[in-house]
This record gives sequence, C-alpha cells and structure tokens, in this order.
Amino acid sequence: MANESTLSRPELDDRIAILRDNLRQLTEQAAALSGAGDEARLADRIAEQEAELDRLVKQRDALDAKRAGATGRSDHHRS
Repeated sequence: MANESTLSRPELDDRIAILRDNLRQLTEQAAALSGAGDEARLADRIAEQEAELDRLVKQRDALDAKRAGATGRSDHHRS
C-alpha cells in the first residue's frame, strides 16, 4: 500500500470511492442482520470505515488547498 502522505489526487479519489462503497455495503448488511453480536461487529467496521473516509477527505482537501495556494487560485472539487 502506498504511503498515505504520497497519494495523488486520483489515488485519493479512488480510495474515497471504495470507502463509500464499503460503507454502503456494510449499511445494507447491518439492515439485514438481527443478531446483536453481528450488529456490534458491523457497527465497529462502519465506524472504522467512516473514520478512514474522513481522514482521506481531509487529506484530499489539504492537497487541493496546497495546490490552490501554489497556483494562486481556488479549484472546485467533487465530494
């Protein structure tokens, strides 16, 4: 796996998309389960994925801000 600080914008976008899909799938699984143990494990996995997603979005935003500062303009990005 690439060092987190060296990911390019496209790599960050790809990882963010993967995490969002993982969260969607985990949410669907959680809705289908009825066992408390399964629900707890899925809740933990969802929390981990959300934390990773937040971290990568912040990293991407920082990369965008750094680039905008270097070029003297602000680029719009998709969420």
